[in-house]
Amino acid sequence: MDKRIILAVAGSGKTRHIIDSLDLNRRSLIVTYTNNNYYNIKSRIIQKFGYLPDNICLFSYFSFLYSFCFKPFLLTKTGVKGIRFDPCANKFAKGDKRYIDSNSRVYSNRLTKLIIEKGEAESVSARISKYFDDVLFDEIQDFAGNDFNFLPYVVNTDCNVLFVGDFYQHTFDTSRDGNTNANLHKQLDGYLDKAKTMGLAVDADTLDSSYRCSPSVCKFVEANLGIAIGSKREDETEILTLDDETDIRDAFNDNDIVKLFYQSRSKYPCFGRNWGESKGEDRYNDVCVVLNKSTYKQYSENKLVELNPITRNKLYVAITRTKGRLIFVSEQRVKSILKL
Repeated sequence: MDKRIILAVAGSGKTRHIIDSLDLNRRSLIVTYTNNNYYNIKSRIIQKFGYLPDNICLFSYFSFLYSFCFKPFLLTKTGVKGIRFDPCANKFAKGDKRYIDSNSRVYSNRLTKLIIEKGEAESVSARISKYFDDVLFDEIQDFAGNDFNFLPYVVNTDCNVLFVGDFYQHTFDTSRDGNTNANLHKQLDGYLDKAKTMGLAVDADTLDSSYRCSPSVCKFVEANLGIAIGSKREDETEILTLDDETDIRDAFNDNDIVKLFYQSRSKYPCFGRNWGESKGEDRYNDVCVVLNKSTYKQYSENKLVELNPITRNKLYVAITRTKGRLIFVSEQRVKSILKL
């Protein structure tokens, strides 16, 4: 059996890689974290085959956990009636109360832990083996907390297993639970050591170059954020910083240029998104990255590589949305010009 994790860079075609691997003669399970990517993958499957084949099962992550992994083994035993997506607030809860609230809803961040604690994780592995030949998990970099501890049971099946993700696009967590895997994403080497311990081969070559980003943008990312990313393109594109009032107003009035903010994009009268929520989007040509005060200072001093990991990752996501020009502007300057 082939068990591997592919380290993909932004715009390298990881969804295409997953779709290309699908075969009408093999039973495939596809699991992805975000709803946006669920619908994107579903659309691409239909585009390939003309319909959604019966041998291909696509799940969003918590739908997979609850309907495929939990319900067949533990629904009757526990009396659970759904999922609760905010964590247990009672630090002193004991027994099943640590996992299930007073309305019989299981806490999402402890769902996998409950499956393991109740001794049904191996049953889930057997169930996956029974129904599928190939298992593909997208956005694997976002699996965290107790959910990461559940992944070995996915790997330990009689299936080919493929995990695909971009370590540096880790901006969300499937779940958090105290200190459980709190330092999982601190260093790439440590993360890969854990993947190897699961029995996964590491593939850092197949998806190491971007179709979306030009060599100019990829070189900028590598030089300033310390993230290795190649480009499949040969054309250079413009990278510039705006300071002139007229230039900034023109950019903010141009709806063909998306403005990407660290946070609070709704405060600004323009076509915009926040850095993190733009993840997975591939529809922008020119991108204007609005740098908050502290990030702009580090940008000006060529010290972006010193950003804390989460901020660096979100900025990496924002920068790599562009197919064309990459524009930087200070949020403080924007506020003064727009009188905000």
